[in-house]
Amino acid sequence: MNKKTYLSFMGQKYFSKARANMTILKNHDDINQVVKRTLRVHLFMMIFSKSFGYALRGILYIALSSDTKSRVHLDEIAERLSLPRHFLGKVLKKVSKEGILGSTKGPHGGFYLNDATLQTPLIKLIEITSEAELFDSCVLRFRKCNSNNPCPLHYQIESIKKEWHDILAGTKVGDLLKNDTPDFIKSISTL
Repeated sequence: MNKKTYLSFMGQKYFSKARANMTILKNHDDINQVVKRTLRVHLFMMIFSKSFGYALRGILYIALSSDTKSRVHLDEIAERLSLPRHFLGKVLKKVSKEGILGSTKGPHGGFYLNDATLQTPLIKLIEITSEAELFDSCVLRFRKCNSNNPCPLHYQIESIKKEWHDILAGTKVGDLLKNDTPDFIKSISTL
């Protein structure tokens, strides 16, 4: 395999030509390892959409701020976390409509935690903010990829997807607040 073939495979944004390239890579174990690591990163990026990240960071900020005040304004959250106000507002409104956060309108309004917030599994936030078929879609974007008609990476990726799903289903929002770093607000604002 020449360097050009390898680089063209690695540089493809959505792995649209991956099927042809995978036949070239099958006999090269070292390159297969690189491809697997790269696909883990891409799978990670596919799982965590901007909407999910904004929702989670917003909820964590509200939880940390709820010690000092009952409601947190959208402007404050967006400013402190350096997030676009309009997009963050849409995401938090969606989360609020699903009952994970409480919200009130008006000059003294804002977002606040409710009984369900800290007990919400991360997988629920992903379902609300991201594509529903996230764990069912093919990493190579094949239309008909399943156990009966697998893509070249189907079986390797299935174990990774299951592992991620189990982690996200078993981790609650409140579990993330147990992080005792002194600058937790700073750390969630730079994600």
